[in-house]
Amino acid sequence: MNFINNLNSLSENEFVSIFGSVFEKSEWIANEAYKFKPFKDAEDLMNKMTNIYENCSKEKILEIFNLHPKLAIEKKLTNFSSKEQSGAKLDKCTKEELLEFENLNSNYERKFKFPFIIAVKGKDKNNILSNFRQRVQNDYFTEFNEAKSQVKKIALFRLNEIFINN
Repeated sequence: MNFINNLNSLSENEFVSIFGSVFEKSEWIANEAYKFKPFKDAEDLMNKMTNIYENCSKEKILEIFNLHPKLAIEKKLTNFSSKEQSGAKLDKCTKEELLEFENLNSNYERKFKFPFIIAVKGKDKNNILSNFRQRVQNDYFTEFNEAKSQVKKIALFRLNEIFINN
């Protein structure tokens, strides 16, 4: 099956089952994107999904942020999150690393009122910890925009993976 050629023939349920977890636990974005059929190609779908996200209200963006798992310590993960965190070896942390992740997650959430979000693909736990230590020092405006950018980056990685695997 040529996935791109058949993309526009998918039912809404099929479409949402494939693309519903691109934005963490936010199937509604896939539901909205479905309304923009037909898609010219994968890039057109990516642009439409990211535009829906980019044009959300601040409240909706915060809802999406808060659906993201806490890195290294969250046990209930989506398939994508589990694979991404495992690829960064976040499932193989030492006791000291886990303690640092717990402290950073707690301090970060207390300060920003949403979990730390980073596209972990291509990074290891040391890169992530280093980034975490730096970003927890940011002001709210800077970090909100960085988290928003990271969510988009995660979604694009996930969309690419879907297209590669189908």
